[in-house]
Amino acid sequence: MAQLTLTTFVTLDGVMQAPGGPEEDTSDGFEYGGWVAPFLDEGMGRFMTEVFDRAAAFVLGRHTYDIFAAYWPGVTDPGDPIASRLNALPKYVVSTTLEKADWENSTVISSGVAEEVARIKDRTQGGELQIHGSGLLARSLMAHDLIDEYNLLVFPVVLGRGRRLFPDGGLPTAFGLTGSRTTPNGITIQTYRPAGRAGFGSVPDGT
Repeated sequence: MAQLTLTTFVTLDGVMQAPGGPEEDTSDGFEYGGWVAPFLDEGMGRFMTEVFDRAAAFVLGRHTYDIFAAYWPGVTDPGDPIASRLNALPKYVVSTTLEKADWENSTVISSGVAEEVARIKDRTQGGELQIHGSGLLARSLMAHDLIDEYNLLVFPVVLGRGRRLFPDGGLPTAFGLTGSRTTPNGITIQTYRPAGRAGFGSVPDGT
């Protein structure tokens, strides 16, 4: 069985919408797309190479899939650590509107998403089943406790608005930190694994 991992970029206030460019996702009037660009550095690049080196397959939301499919098939260098995996490995795109996925080795999942992703986890061997971005998909799988590991790349910027990774009304969940590093431009990369439901109590007041 593969581990299902999520790798995503978030701001200090938890926004994950449109990290890559101004036109990436303007839904709900979002005007701050491309907020990762000022902070890109070699430390982030090394980490992302490590992530893709562990990939055995990908499960992506429709929007993320469309962004990837518009760019990565054109990167044909077999030595590119990201393109070589994305182009060759199985890709599962979750969509109720996409009838056919033309990118090589792509399969559409249109219903029973949680159940189908669980089956893909069971039959995927030798690496990770990876989610990248794909906020709606990630939130739906969180609700079923299907994500085994979270790689959060936290950028030193606050936007004040935009879609967030963790929604209001989500399951109260505790996490264990399994890895942490900071890049030269101040991106903190934190890896967490779910550790059951969140616990609650009273803090001693010292009296």
